[in-house]
Amino acid sequence: MNRNVLLMFLSLSLAPAVMRAQAAVPPVQNPPASAVQTQPSPATQRLTVQDAEQLALRNNPRISLSRLLAMASQQITREAKSNYYPNAYGSITAVEARDGSRIAAGYLNNPALYERFAGGAALSQLITDFGRTNNLVATAALRAKAADMNAAATAAQIKLAADQAFYDALQANAELTVAQQTVAARQVVSDQVTALFNNKLKSQLDVSFAKANLAQANLLLLDAQNNYQAALSVLSEILGFSTQQPYELVDTEGQLMPPLDAVEPLVDQAFSNRPEIAAQGYEYQASQRFQKAERDLLLPDIRVLGVVGGVPTGAPQVDNWWGAVGFNVNIPIFNGFLYPARAKEAALRSQAEQERLRDLKDHIASDVRTSWLNTQTAYRRIAVTQQFVDQTTMAVNLSQTRYKLGLASIIELSQAELQQTEAQIQFAAARYQYRIAQAVLRFQVAAP
Repeated sequence: MNRNVLLMFLSLSLAPAVMRAQAAVPPVQNPPASAVQTQPSPATQRLTVQDAEQLALRNNPRISLSRLLAMASQQITREAKSNYYPNAYGSITAVEARDGSRIAAGYLNNPALYERFAGGAALSQLITDFGRTNNLVATAALRAKAADMNAAATAAQIKLAADQAFYDALQANAELTVAQQTVAARQVVSDQVTALFNNKLKSQLDVSFAKANLAQANLLLLDAQNNYQAALSVLSEILGFSTQQPYELVDTEGQLMPPLDAVEPLVDQAFSNRPEIAAQGYEYQASQRFQKAERDLLLPDIRVLGVVGGVPTGAPQVDNWWGAVGFNVNIPIFNGFLYPARAKEAALRSQAEQERLRDLKDHIASDVRTSWLNTQTAYRRIAVTQQFVDQTTMAVNLSQTRYKLGLASIIELSQAELQQTEAQIQFAAARYQYRIAQAVLRFQVAAP
């Protein structure tokens, strides 16, 4: 039996093994939603992207933090409203003194001191401060609304983070599957080349190249396993768990829909829906009302005052009860230009809030356009990477045939396998990168 006949015989005998290896790495198509999932273990729980979003919104500590801050802001409104209500307090005083003596230093008045034990109450009610309290209440209410919008923005950010972590984990799992298939395929090639070497049909160099390719595939598998576990760890953190959770990730999304053709409607939608813009708008309105409140410091403050009390025991010069009612008008005259400076400061800060709102809108418009472009590119990459996979699969098949017939070297086959692995990894990533790009775009326009 000559060399060529023996080579054809070995090729035919090893063909089933090669076919099994190729079947382990089929031409990559968009898999059905039910087929895209991780390998479950008995302790795992199924988790969809919708489940991940709900868990994150329920468990992530940043959600609780933003809600607590919003609730604290509502109490500031109550604090500002307290000036509408009377201030009442009671007093109990006991004095033992030299009767008829007077305080002679430290005060302009010179009250007499008498031994006594007395109790009483005082009340003060604001009549008007010409709008200052009203503006302070409005300022606090607007800032409370801004805090509510910031809480909504935090929830949207957590939802986006959950989507990104979920699809990153699915992508890592898809790359892990590619790495496992690559190891299986290169193991078969290594076995084939070793068999040919044992029959004196291939050189030791071919065996070395085949084993090097197998070792490279095993390194790829180790990296893929590490990346998948790291992605699960990040997902568990976003979901509000301190330990990594053993989830079985299930992709329930249907067919991928192409992105919208126009971006300007998305910008308008973002301006209408983004909670960050609403929050900054409330902050700007609050700064305007606070500016008016600081200006109103220059106006009078009018209050009604009343006191009443009794002296159960004391010196005979002290009546056994007292009472009075009146009003007080405080008119600011001069305090070193403090109030005008505060009003000017508030006016400048209001202008700064307006510019901050304008800057935020410009930034969001840019983010929407960038996200839209990323979505367009990510969608086109799916088709391009599919073509890449098809061409590299064809190249591997041809290289294997040429190598078995002695028409190509192991270097050509190794290069073809390397390109096929790269193509499969890029295609596995492209589908989930498009999902992530869609999630980012939904976040940018505040879509449900």
